[in-house]
Formats: sequence, C-alpha cells, structure tokens
Amino acid sequence: MSEDWAELYRLAGEDWAEKEAAASILEDTKGSVMAQRQAALGDIAVNKAEQIVKASPEWVIHVTKIIQARKEANLAKVHLEVIRMNYMKEQASQANRRTEMRMLG
Repeated sequence: MSEDWAELYRLAGEDWAEKEAAASILEDTKGSVMAQRQAALGDIAVNKAEQIVKASPEWVIHVTKIIQARKEANLAKVHLEVIRMNYMKEQASQANRRTEMRMLG
C-alpha cells in the first residue's frame, strides 16, 4: 500500500487533539458557566438558582454542545486508532508475504 501512514496518523492525531481540547474546555468550564448564570439571577438561594439555570433552554444548549464536542473527540480518536490498526494489519500482511516468498523460493 502506497499510503504514507505516518502522515495519515499525524493528521488524524492533530484532528483528535483539537477536538479533545475543545471538548475539555467546555467540560472544564461548565461549573464556571453555571456560576455566572446563577450570579446573574441575583440574590436567591443557590439551589433555586441552579434549578432555574438547569431548566433554561440556554443551559440545555450548552450541555448539548459539551456532549457533541465529546462525541466528536471520541470519533476522532476512533479514526486515529483505525489508522493505527490498518497500519499494523498492513505490516503483518507484508511480513506474511515475505515469509511465503522465502518458503517458496
């Protein structure tokens, strides 16, 4: 196979790294976003503010973005692993052909 496995792996790795970072940022700032939205509600009980924020369409959209970003990162990781597995499969196939040639020749 004439594919440049290292380049394919590098590109897929960079894609995964970008998507992983995006998902991590959203996950790591979820608490800050919650706190900001609660503070914007004014002087009310924390549990009541949390309930109001979590019931809002904006919060549902935010959580959905977090989940989507994690899904994209996970799929990028799967793609990276598929490239690695295909490379290993190609290596094994080439080794088998060399062995067969030695046995026949």
